Amino acid sequence: MQRFQLSAVFATAMALATTGTPLQAQQTQGYNPQRNAYFGETHMHTAFSLDAYIGGTRMMPSDAYRFAKGEAVDVNGRKKQLKRPLDFAAVTDHAEYMGEMYSTIYPGAPGHGQELLEQLRTMTDQEERQQWFLKYVVSSNRSRTPQHPPFFSGEGTVKSAWKVVIDAAEEHDAPGVFTAFIAFEWSGAPNGANLHRNVIFRDAKVPDAPVSYIDINREDGLWAWMAEHERKGIKALAIPHNSNASKGMMFPNVDAKGDPIDLEYAQIRQHFEPLVETLQIKGGSEVHRKFWAADEFAGFENADSIQKSSGRVFRKRDFIREGLKLGLLHEKRLGRNPFKYGMIGGTDSHNGLTSDVAEDQFIGGHGPEDGSVERRRNAGVAGWIDGKDLSIGSLAGVWASENTRGAIWDAMKRRETFSTSGPRIKVRFFGGADLPADSSDPAKMVELGYLLGVPMGGDLGHVGVSPTFNVQAMKDPMGANLDRIQIIKGWVDEDGQLHERIVNVAWSGSRQPDANGKLAPVGTTVDLKTAKYTNDIGAPVLIGSWKDGGFDPTQHAFYYARVLEIPTPRWSTYDAVRNNLPLLSDVPATIQERAWTSPIWYAP
Repeated sequence: MQRFQLSAVFATAMALATTGTPLQAQQTQGYNPQRNAYFGETHMHTAFSLDAYIGGTRMMPSDAYRFAKGEAVDVNGRKKQLKRPLDFAAVTDHAEYMGEMYSTIYPGAPGHGQELLEQLRTMTDQEERQQWFLKYVVSSNRSRTPQHPPFFSGEGTVKSAWKVVIDAAEEHDAPGVFTAFIAFEWSGAPNGANLHRNVIFRDAKVPDAPVSYIDINREDGLWAWMAEHERKGIKALAIPHNSNASKGMMFPNVDAKGDPIDLEYAQIRQHFEPLVETLQIKGGSEVHRKFWAADEFAGFENADSIQKSSGRVFRKRDFIREGLKLGLLHEKRLGRNPFKYGMIGGTDSHNGLTSDVAEDQFIGGHGPEDGSVERRRNAGVAGWIDGKDLSIGSLAGVWASENTRGAIWDAMKRRETFSTSGPRIKVRFFGGADLPADSSDPAKMVELGYLLGVPMGGDLGHVGVSPTFNVQAMKDPMGANLDRIQIIKGWVDEDGQLHERIVNVAWSGSRQPDANGKLAPVGTTVDLKTAKYTNDIGAPVLIGSWKDGGFDPTQHAFYYARVLEIPTPRWSTYDAVRNNLPLLSDVPATIQERAWTSPIWYAP
């Protein structure tokens, strides 16, 4: 197991990051200095992930990119095709066991004829598969000292698998049309705590092999590995995911050794981890209704059943909003925020399907474990979640000047990103002390936002007066109308106490907030007998401004926007109606799909 010292490699990496000459945009067709919205996937698995393969997935990385580009594929005995192609995608197969999967899949590969791999290739019984997976994978990978299984045939197989991943991305990357990132997932899970990170490279300059949890068993080692490669000109960022299952370890007060977080830890974490995943197939990580009773929209895809396995118990600090607030507290103490995260989306699909996020087309995400209506209603994914608690996952949105690796990766790095729970909602968010509070002209709002303020993901700088925030959202052209836009503020006071506030800043219809700022529900048009809705309520576009009258220039703060659609049927309702079954009584029949922007931060 490799060990890394953070200080030396981090100093070099930071010097490169701050003194290097920025790469210029390629200015492909469609280049827009005011930036375009691009939608894509940052988290999914193919047959190169052992847990996907054992569930029946045979889609390879190249197949996943073909699906992302709009081609039809065969998966789990059925034809699947996206309603609309994606703009970009990253295949993030687990680095753990990638070499073992190369041996499994390719005849003639080292170790292909081993008895255990023959079992892996031929097992069809669901119970047998689960027991095999628990014995050879879970028991090791969720421990403090993970090891390769007995069918590992050496580092050469990892490099061979990695070359297949690289070649697939290179084959499908088409600047100006579709971006295919080279990526992998580091799946750290000490004692079952989910500390996984998706590592995405800026270009085709990548290491000879990915690094796994078997090689490095804590996140600080991953950052040091990334820093060593950045010193060689290899640029990568890491995206933590599924923080709701992190057992309090995703936004900690201590480092991997148990020591209080220090400045070096905060610097390197902020440098390599600009984004966090808000929602995936195993539920939402923004907030949970248990801890945010005052937030009327905190009950969205809470995925309570993931607490049934691996000793997981939800803590408030497992959720992003609390992590953002804790980051302010660390920044107040250290001068650097270790949890300065923008919002991004992903699915964690193990079917090889990139951003298959349409509620009316959901087929699960884990092969036969959740691939039938019966199992989604009455069973689930062993060791993880009940089928009825599954979410469809989320969609990644970026504001970039063009559809290229460099432009989209740079947007991720500067946090000019947003995520949605599936629909292609476009949302823009700007803040600044000099911004005029004028919501009459969307194009002017964008122009002035960049000229006089900062976009989502940015820093307000040292302002002495109350900032203004301008926000606009446009519905998915194929989706539901919008209900409202909210701004969520978090801050830390002089005594170190954490606070938050939710403000409705734009909404549809003639509703008016009450004395406490609460807005009446938008209503619903959903017919639960047919799983249909209409756009007779809501608005296709919302735009608004808000000035923070409670701003204190001595207090650290963040602000992000949340956009909500009108109610629409949940995937479980579509399942029930299509199959003449009763609606499930213990999950919502309707949901309000939504989008989250990256925050804008203020530091004294």
